[in-house]
Amino acid sequence: MSFFSLHHLIELLHTYGYTVVGVVVGLESFGLPLPGESLLIAGAVLAATTHQLNIVFIVIAAALGAIAGQTAGYAIGRSLGFRLLRRYGGSIGLTPRRIAYGRLLFRRHGVKVIIASRFVVLLRTIAALLAGANRMPWLPFMIANVTGSAVWASLYGFGAYALGHEAKAASGPAAIILGVTAVAALAAAGFYVRRNERRLERRSVRQPVTVESVQRATE
Repeated sequence: MSFFSLHHLIELLHTYGYTVVGVVVGLESFGLPLPGESLLIAGAVLAATTHQLNIVFIVIAAALGAIAGQTAGYAIGRSLGFRLLRRYGGSIGLTPRRIAYGRLLFRRHGVKVIIASRFVVLLRTIAALLAGANRMPWLPFMIANVTGSAVWASLYGFGAYALGHEAKAASGPAAIILGVTAVAALAAAGFYVRRNERRLERRSVRQPVTVESVQRATE
């Protein structure tokens, strides 16, 4: 949509500065389909090329927004989500077996899932809700929430800032090398995510999970 074009994101950054970064990232982490990551990257590049914003404050705003958004999503998922999933999940393909597997996954690997979800676009918007709905304990969730949000904001923020700074001064072969490196990194990340997703699916098929097994495992 034109509302989320790069031009409009830059206008928002010029008008509202760090506040819009924190708010949009927070709402995206809460579950709304907003371009939080794109806004973080745009803000970092803007800071590198114009120096109108401070990259440290951009990273802090993004991290705080992510932490707050995921905390709210977790709270809602814990208070309402699991009951709704058990009652209405079948209508959208979430059978009791799949819900049970999800609960077991968050019980055993919840910290890893929450941290990794910060780097996966679709999972980032629902991970906190699923963690709450699947009764992931509060303390491990918050540790993963803070850690994942801080690492994500730092890597994307400072990484985009460094690339923007170099791109501003680069020309010819140097600019091409930067572009190829960025594309290769994105391709490698996508391959890693798809590979582990398929491995998880194969494991779930080999090891059937039932509601009773989850209850025994999480008691």
